[in-house]
Amino acid sequence: MDRTVYVIGHKNPDTDSVVAATAYAELKRSLGMPEARAARAGAANPQTEYIFQRFGVHLPEFVPDLIPKVEHWLGDPVPTVLETSPLWEALALMGKAENRVLPIVDAEGRYKALLHYGAFAENILAKINPHKKAVITTSIAHLVATAKAQPLVIFDEHSFFKARMLVAALETESFVRHLKSEPVDTTIILVGDREDVQRISIESGVRALVVTNGNVVSKAIRELAEQKRVSILVSPYDTSSTSLLVLYSTPVGTMGDASIQPLQKKDWLKTARKALAASPSRSVPVVDEDGRVVGIFAEGDLAREPHVDIILVDHNELTQAVEGAENYRVLEVIDHHRLGTFSTRYPINFINRTVGSTSTIIASMYREARVPLPKKIASILLCGILSDTLVLRSATTTEVDRDMAEYLSNITDLDVDAVGTDIMGAASAVASKPAADIVNLDLKEYETSGKKICVSQVEVTDTAVIMDRKAEILGALAKVRAERQCWLAALMVTDITELTSLLFIDGEKEIYSQVNYPRSEEGVYVLKDILSRKKQLMPAMFELVERTLEV
Repeated sequence: MDRTVYVIGHKNPDTDSVVAATAYAELKRSLGMPEARAARAGAANPQTEYIFQRFGVHLPEFVPDLIPKVEHWLGDPVPTVLETSPLWEALALMGKAENRVLPIVDAEGRYKALLHYGAFAENILAKINPHKKAVITTSIAHLVATAKAQPLVIFDEHSFFKARMLVAALETESFVRHLKSEPVDTTIILVGDREDVQRISIESGVRALVVTNGNVVSKAIRELAEQKRVSILVSPYDTSSTSLLVLYSTPVGTMGDASIQPLQKKDWLKTARKALAASPSRSVPVVDEDGRVVGIFAEGDLAREPHVDIILVDHNELTQAVEGAENYRVLEVIDHHRLGTFSTRYPINFINRTVGSTSTIIASMYREARVPLPKKIASILLCGILSDTLVLRSATTTEVDRDMAEYLSNITDLDVDAVGTDIMGAASAVASKPAADIVNLDLKEYETSGKKICVSQVEVTDTAVIMDRKAEILGALAKVRAERQCWLAALMVTDITELTSLLFIDGEKEIYSQVNYPRSEEGVYVLKDILSRKKQLMPAMFELVERTLEV
C-alpha cells in the first residue's frame, strides 16, 4: 500500500487547526512529499466551513480516529484468480505468491474463497480416492488449456459438466463393459493409439476423447466424431500425466476454502489477529466495501511498521491528538501552545513559536522555503491568523502575527478588518447550535496536578444569547465532565464585539469558592478583558486547581 502522511490538528478542531493542516500539507507536497494529506480529527465549526467555502478550498479529510486498522498495515495488492480458472493455472500462480495463498474471485472481483495448500490437499485427495470414482467439474476448454492439448474436434467447449474419467487400459471387451456402466454423455476417455477403442468410445457418445502421447487419429475417426458430436483432443503427455492434468483442469472455485471470511480494510487490528489465528494458512483476504479483494493480511504484516505517519499541527499533547495517534510515528510538530508531556523514540522536527496562531508559523515556513503561496492558501492562512487572534486583538497576538497578516493581506487583496468582521460573524452562528455541540466544538483536555480539566471556547457577537441558555450549557458541561471523567469542565464564551468573556463552570462544590472572577450567576463568571484561553484563562485555571487541592 502507498505510504500516507496525515497532517492533522487536534480533536474538536478550530479554524486555525484546520487551516494549518491544509496549508502545511500543500507545502509538504510542494517540497516533494506527495503522500502528505491534510486531515481533521473532528467536525468543522461554522466559521471554518464559511472560510473554506468562501475561498473555494476543500475541507481536509475527516479522520475520526487512528486506532490501528488493517488498512494501515496492509501490504501491496496481490494477484487473484477467477473462480472459473483451471486449478493447474491457479496453482502455478499461487506458487509465485508471496504468502503462498491465492484469493478466488468472481467475474466482478468479489471474494469467494481462499486457495491455500491445506484446502488444496484436502479437496484433491477427495478426487483421487481409490475407493471412490472421481467426479470433477471441468469443460472442454479447460481440458485444452491444462493439458496443452491440440483440439481436433470441438463441441460446446465452454460449458461445465460433472466429468468422469475412464482410462482405456483394459482389453476391448472389458473396456466395453466398464463404458456401459458410465453415464457416457459426461465421460472422458483417455486412450492411446488403439483405434478400435477410439471408435467404440465415439459411437457410444462420450463427451470427449483424449488421445495421449501425441498420437494422430485417422480421418475416419475424425469424421465419426463430428457426426456423433464428440470432442477429440490430442495430449502431448503420456496417459499417466494426462490423467493428472484432467484432474487439475477443474475450476479452482471447487478447491478453495470458503470458510475463511475476509477482513474489511477498516477492521481493527485486534479483529485481524483473531482472524489470523483461526486461518489454517495464517493469512486472510482483505476486501473493500464492495467485497472486492484489495490484499492479503498475513502474520508477517503485524511485524512491519505501519505505512501511516503523522504530522501534528496546532497541538503537541497526545491527550489532544486524534485517538490512536500514539501508535504511529510522529514526523513533525508545528505548534504555538505550551509544551506538554510529549516524547518520541527518535528525533523529529519540532517547531514551537510564541505567536498567536499556528497559521502564522505555516505562512512563515512558505517564505523560508521560498515557495510561492497560492492565493487560496494565503486567504485561508490570513483567516486562520485572524480567527485565533480575534482579529489581532487577543493577548496572544504578536508583532509577527500582525506583520504576517499584513503580508497575506497584500497577496490576497483582502482587507484585514473587513475579512475579520466576516469570519467573526460566521463564528457567532455557533450560539444557535445544541448545547452539547457548543461545549464540544473546540474542547481541549489539559492535565495539571494530576487532574484532568476540559475547557472549551466559542466566539459570539452577543453573550446574552448564551446566557439565555445557561441551564442547557451547564447541563451539557456536567455531561462532558461525566463522560470524559474530568475534574472540572468549563466553557469560555468570548464576546468579539465587547472584547470580554463569560466562563461557565461545572465541577465539585469546593471549586466554586476558589474562583477569583466576579460571579454573574451561579456557575457563570465574568472575565473582563480576557480573550485568550491559552494565555489568559488556562494559567488561571491551573492555579484554581492547585488552590482547591490545597484546601
